[in-house]
Amino acid sequence: MKQQSAVLAQIREMILQGRLAPGERLSEASVADMLGLSRTPVRQALPVLAREGLLVESGARGFSVRGFTFREVLEAVELRGLLEGHAARKIAEKGAPRALVRSLRECLADGDAIVAQGKLTEAGANAYGEMNGRFHGLIVAASGQGFLADTLSRIHGIPFADPAVIAFDKRDAAQMFGDLMYAHRQHYEIVDALDQGEGARAEALLREHVHVQKRSMNLDRAENGDTEIGDNRIVAFCR
Repeated sequence: MKQQSAVLAQIREMILQGRLAPGERLSEASVADMLGLSRTPVRQALPVLAREGLLVESGARGFSVRGFTFREVLEAVELRGLLEGHAARKIAEKGAPRALVRSLRECLADGDAIVAQGKLTEAGANAYGEMNGRFHGLIVAASGQGFLADTLSRIHGIPFADPAVIAFDKRDAAQMFGDLMYAHRQHYEIVDALDQGEGARAEALLREHVHVQKRSMNLDRAENGDTEIGDNRIVAFCR
């Protein structure tokens, strides 16, 4: 399991740094040769990366690197904020179930432990991503909005749009840690709004919440054109 996680991380980084170009065809053998590994962990990793949206199937048992733009990711992230905000409003207006609030506060406690480390590491980002995915998933599930949940599931297939995915820049770990701390404080505000039945506030907070992700990933570049991702701007990708 540890080796597979390491292989996944290596291939992700190669894609996001542009070392594997959009459209480039990958086979188990070619990737295994690049990494100096056996085919088994690569065989397990490639379908996972396809589910994450970084690869697409190409031919028999092969994959190609997916080309995607900052604008596509920006649109997906913004739409996710709108839909999650709507889900939060529905919950708050009906009255958040006690079990939901307890589960969300457990997520807050897990986040506190990560933030208490005082710096962002790849292990910490992975742990935060798991917690973040759980936090957002609890809100969506509790809303009872089946079509909304299905739509969000499709959006999560766009690279970086899934809340369980944490992208960070190793060149500015301090800034990235600051963004993570700010996002975690927003989680507290979101839970309080749900707990107090403040639907409009909960919705606004979820919409605002995605702006941290947009800033940390330089997605504001999408406003100036459909620049392709894969140019060393994002240098780590944790899930």
